[in-house]
Amino acid sequence: MRQIPISTAAFYAFVVGLTVPLIAQPANQAPGPCEQIVAACKSAGFVEGDYKKGYGLHVDCIDPIMRGTGQPAKADKPLPSVSPELVVACKAKHPNFGQEKQPMPKKS
Repeated sequence: MRQIPISTAAFYAFVVGLTVPLIAQPANQAPGPCEQIVAACKSAGFVEGDYKKGYGLHVDCIDPIMRGTGQPAKADKPLPSVSPELVVACKAKHPNFGQEKQPMPKKS
């Protein structure tokens, strides 16, 4: 079997070519405005999927914050404090975030 010689310079160029894109990636990006709202709701004790118990993440926390309405009557925990600027920034980035899902129209 023939061996193909690789020069040291070519080897280092290959290694550098593989590592530069990894280094260029930002290590810790700050969470976006919608992620900050989700984090505030979770830290206040709201849980994904527990809407029947009164502390559901979306129904009892995120949706009322994003719509600017009160919580459902069955809500068990108070809403966390979220700045209006954060809500506006989230709506600008994701206009449908925190909006109730509209039911599908019935076919006739």
